[in-house]
Amino acid sequence: MDSMIVAGASGTVPRVVDLNADLGEGFGRWTLTDDEALLSVVTSANVACGFHAGDPSTMRRVCELAAERGVRIGAQVSYRDLAGFGRRAMDVPARELADEVAYQIGALDVFARAAGSAVSYVKPHGALYNRTVHDAEQAGAVVAGVRLAGGALPVLGLPGSLLLEAAAGAGLTAVPECFADRAYTEAGTLVPRTEPGAVLHEPEAVVAQALTLVGAGAGRSLCLHGDTPGAVELARRVRRELEATGVRVEGFA
Repeated sequence: MDSMIVAGASGTVPRVVDLNADLGEGFGRWTLTDDEALLSVVTSANVACGFHAGDPSTMRRVCELAAERGVRIGAQVSYRDLAGFGRRAMDVPARELADEVAYQIGALDVFARAAGSAVSYVKPHGALYNRTVHDAEQAGAVVAGVRLAGGALPVLGLPGSLLLEAAAGAGLTAVPECFADRAYTEAGTLVPRTEPGAVLHEPEAVVAQALTLVGAGAGRSLCLHGDTPGAVELARRVRRELEATGVRVEGFA
């Protein structure tokens, strides 16, 4: 777990940390995440843009709620994989992937701006997130898509990943993040969801990992998955425990 997580760690408890969650992960009549409740806890919302989950009405609703509550809106871009929730490995040509990333950002930004806000960062989802840890071509394609969408949006990714390296190389702000509710391998990558224990469910384990990672300076942003059972209460407890240690929870600068 050490090699990638500790990259860039300060060794001291940061006074400020962002708390992000995946939101808007429903489609039509099907809902998965408790968006309204989570938006009362998190400081950044990774909003599904229609490729792994989400639809126009869901995107609009989440953006309106986030804007009302002062939560920053992020585009959670993914492979085009509604059936697999964006968690299946796919091979997409780099130029096509860049176009699809830009498309997703643009779609979400329409609703964010209509709500009086804007997309303020980008985070890949699922299989794309994990692929860009070690695949330079796919990482570069995501960054190219961010640039194609206009502006210079920050990119969230795993510390030490090729995605953050590509983002920084393109002049974008690279934001390292860590996960409160996911198990890590010894190499510091996320344990594949196909393996037992990949997702942490016990509140004590989630809180303990959050405090350990933030205390080690493992990331500027801490993620809790919105589809984890009991996600709302977990998020509340994690935020409460962080603040009890003197950490200020707010959107990353």
